[in-house]
Amino acid sequence: MNFEDVELKQTRFYQDVFAEGLAEGEARGEAIGEARGKTIGEAAMLLKLLERKFHAVPESAHKRIEAADAETLLVWGERVLDANSLDEVWGH
Repeated sequence: MNFEDVELKQTRFYQDVFAEGLAEGEARGEAIGEARGKTIGEAAMLLKLLERKFHAVPESAHKRIEAADAETLLVWGERVLDANSLDEVWGH
């Protein structure tokens, strides 16, 4: 039997490498999904807090929140507790 006669995809090496790559890809995708889910949750909570404290939340605030990362959203969420205006939430 020549190497040419063996189909690459049938080799143990190919199958092991393929399985490893697939597992790494799934883990990476899961981590990205979890991070995105966390950011979405933080954004939703911040909007609820802002609406509760300041009532009407302008579209500009919605856009700012949508563009922020999870850490920034957490900081803003903590600031809502003591803020007297949206500017204070943003840190201005």
